[in-house]
Amino acid sequence: MKLSVIPLGGTGEIGKNLIVFEYGESIVVIDGGVKFPDDELLGIDLVIPDISYLEKRKDKIKGLFLTHGHEDHIGGLPFILPKLNIPVYGTKLTIGLAREKLRENSGYPESYLHIIEPGVPVRTGDFEVEGFRVTHSVPDALGYSLLTPVGRVIYTGDFKVDYTPIDGVEMDLGRLAAWGQEGVLALICDSTNAERPGVTMSEKVVGGTLHDWFGKAQGKIIMATFASNVHRIQQAIDAAEHYKRKVSVVGRSMEQVVNVARELGYLQVPDDILIDSADAAKIASSRLLVLSTGSQGEPMAALTRMATGNHRQVNVMPQDMVIIAATPVPGNEKLIGRTINRLYQIGAEVVSKDLAQVHVSGHASQDEIKLVVRLTKPRFLIPHHGEVRHQAAFRRLGHSLGYSDKEIAITELGSRVELSPDELYLGESVEAGSVYVDGLGIGDVGQIVLRDRQQLSQDGVVVVVAVLSKSNPYKISSGPDIISRGFTFMKGAGELVEGGKKVVASALEAQLSRDNWEWGTLKSAVYESLSGYLWLKTRRRPMILPILLEL
Repeated sequence: MKLSVIPLGGTGEIGKNLIVFEYGESIVVIDGGVKFPDDELLGIDLVIPDISYLEKRKDKIKGLFLTHGHEDHIGGLPFILPKLNIPVYGTKLTIGLAREKLRENSGYPESYLHIIEPGVPVRTGDFEVEGFRVTHSVPDALGYSLLTPVGRVIYTGDFKVDYTPIDGVEMDLGRLAAWGQEGVLALICDSTNAERPGVTMSEKVVGGTLHDWFGKAQGKIIMATFASNVHRIQQAIDAAEHYKRKVSVVGRSMEQVVNVARELGYLQVPDDILIDSADAAKIASSRLLVLSTGSQGEPMAALTRMATGNHRQVNVMPQDMVIIAATPVPGNEKLIGRTINRLYQIGAEVVSKDLAQVHVSGHASQDEIKLVVRLTKPRFLIPHHGEVRHQAAFRRLGHSLGYSDKEIAITELGSRVELSPDELYLGESVEAGSVYVDGLGIGDVGQIVLRDRQQLSQDGVVVVVAVLSKSNPYKISSGPDIISRGFTFMKGAGELVEGGKKVVASALEAQLSRDNWEWGTLKSAVYESLSGYLWLKTRRRPMILPILLEL
């Protein structure tokens, strides 16, 4: 019997991480994240993994293990867990953040959430799962060792080797080395920065940069970062305390993370420094730090609303300093650029990663990846958490360390990697992909709806209304009338509309003159005739909606 490793998210992409380990009648899942939509996913709020494969086998699932509290690893839990009803394991902070998210969005039973300690194995089905400390941009992050009947598999999760971590908790390289001595079948490794030579800088570098810029600021400081980046939030608060600034937290997700991290002891905030966002306007600008969401330019996030003057409590003023302490998630570059331009128009000073070291990655670069491979000495390599180019770069790293293509598995969503003590190969793929969350709808928006939305955004819509009299034969008693929204307006538009009416009327009359016509063929005739006419006249293809009424 073989071990199957099946990525349902987080491979060939950045986001919605979810990976499945299956052996016999036992399944273990790691993470359940979201991905934020790009410009092409019009109206979509979130993207989550397709878990159809798991839903059909939920009786075999022994548990879901969380690596850390970032949205791309826990954000999908409110949509995933109610369909599976399985126990969830993670460290204290990760479970605390997951509990808050589930309490707000799904009411998932808290009794299903279990806090685990690194180094303490959890026996579940055919697996013995043990977490080990990794350094990342959020405290309490774990990788996992899965001891299976065919051998040990190590899943790094998101990591970098930070020798000077903010909280003093170092990555457990010793445990990795010990497993390497015992024998590791496969290493499933973070490949996000596999293209970058050298090592990733320590998070402490950001703290020094923040101190320098805080000392230069004249007005208020607004710092936008990922809400779950607790280490960076801590360093910003430390700098604010040094320069005697009060701290206001805005943005719901930022408020939630700060509250949970303070309550659990992962964030140290003096009681007299934190003020309610409603009181921010009462504090002199030179004595205020605002911690904000919106580092990705999200339209409804706090920083974006400040930049457009739509935030109820905080306004950006000339001489204010805005620090964007994050790097763009692929696809968000335009949104961030738009926000930065608006901030400059206001007269604010904008500090981003292009200007100063206000962000460092939480992911391992090439030398750190090589270190982990050398310590664990795996038989096989599987790059994960990265786009195709990152996987390809990881494969080149593997080649430099003596691994052949047969010993490195490049996966897609739904790939089934089959592992035995001496063999790795790709089996038959499983159902996988993306499910779109649109408002309260989950999975009810598919590619056809998205294509319609794209067409509407590009060429608009044209509605054709005609009333047919119920006689023998049927005749047009009113119309056709043409109404357009978002469609081209040009000189001679009235002439264009009148010409369209004649084309539609002619097509309808030709169909009605036949003995055996159907309503479907009438609508098709309207659509095809008007579509051809508008393309000929405008070189555009608006969405055409025929409405035929019977009188």
